[in-house]
Amino acid sequence: MNVAPAPAGHLLPPIFVRPQGLAPYACQPSTSRGRLYPEEESATRTCYQRDRDRIIHSTAFRRLKHKTQVFVQHEGDYYRTRLTHSLEVAQIARSMARLLAVDEDLAEALSLAHDLGHTPFGHAGEEALNGAARAIGGFDHNAHTLRLVTRLEHRYAGFDGLNLTWETLEGLVKHNGPLEPQSARLPGPIAEFDHLWSLELERWPGVEAQIAALADDIAYVNHDIDDALRAGLFSVDDLMGAPLAGPMACLVIDRFGQLEPGRFIGEIVHRLMTALIDNVLRESRRRLTDAGPRSVEAVRILKSGVIGFSPGMEEQLAGLKDFLFAHMYRHPRVMESMAVAKRILAELFKALSENPELLPPDWKAACSAGGESRAARVARDYIAGMTDRFAILEHQRIFGREMELRSGQP
Repeated sequence: MNVAPAPAGHLLPPIFVRPQGLAPYACQPSTSRGRLYPEEESATRTCYQRDRDRIIHSTAFRRLKHKTQVFVQHEGDYYRTRLTHSLEVAQIARSMARLLAVDEDLAEALSLAHDLGHTPFGHAGEEALNGAARAIGGFDHNAHTLRLVTRLEHRYAGFDGLNLTWETLEGLVKHNGPLEPQSARLPGPIAEFDHLWSLELERWPGVEAQIAALADDIAYVNHDIDDALRAGLFSVDDLMGAPLAGPMACLVIDRFGQLEPGRFIGEIVHRLMTALIDNVLRESRRRLTDAGPRSVEAVRILKSGVIGFSPGMEEQLAGLKDFLFAHMYRHPRVMESMAVAKRILAELFKALSENPELLPPDWKAACSAGGESRAARVARDYIAGMTDRFAILEHQRIFGREMELRSGQP
């Protein structure tokens, strides 16, 4: 297909000019609050680059390859997994961080790590594990991410976890905004770590963490449209009635006529992603100019976040998310497979918490220091770390029957 190129001499607007150096409100590696366990820093990498590298080399990061985003991982190679989603978030966050003159490596590290704590089978798995483990405080994926990087990863002889910098831990816990330290809803793992090393829960996180949170929104809305159209969960005609994406679909059809599916999807995602990123950059620059923070500490004490969509875009995006909720996340094919997934995790938790002998030796040994509640906590951590297919295999091993999930095909 031949498409006319853009006119010669076409210039991007000034907002897309890369600034020189870091802004005063950026998290500066040289002024990091350091690590819980003191270490000599690298001569060739900043502390945030080192955090990013530790995250990439962690076992939890590798497991994201086989964890559901929306579709069960084994349903098809075209659909996103938690790993491909995290890579897309990191790309968007790094680009925005560069243009807002903050630390790209910290934004990237937070993006790569933001989903480490997710259970198998996506949000359905989290709902199931949260309900099954309610007697011991339930389950929260953000809190579990913190446990992974501070306790459960065993890669270093001198400490548990990855020993990430304070700024990375702050961003992982507060990327969606401040938390209430005294709230009964504050997950136990976060409260426990905050008592050990305060993350200043009541304050806003740095700009880099706020960027990672918005990059997550931008990535998942776009790739869920892509995946849903490829899977046939809704049609192009359905999409044309959706807020925000609908008018863009009409423009693509008006300009190009009928396109093969891959090209049509690519045009929609390209235009929608560009519009969302452009809006965040313009709105965030306006907020930063109005607030005038001269340090990252000044960002943390503000009454509201400095990274966000404009009110009009926020409203349109909320409408698009409602469309995806109704047409994709609650589609009968997705719901059917997720019902089976919930049953798998609930039955696994009951069996493993009541009979720790079913756990692998190292996990079984971790139960020896406590009673039933200790066994339940170990079982919760063990299950949360499973991939989709390993959860299915463990269930088959314990119960002697095969539970099959199918969601990607009509």
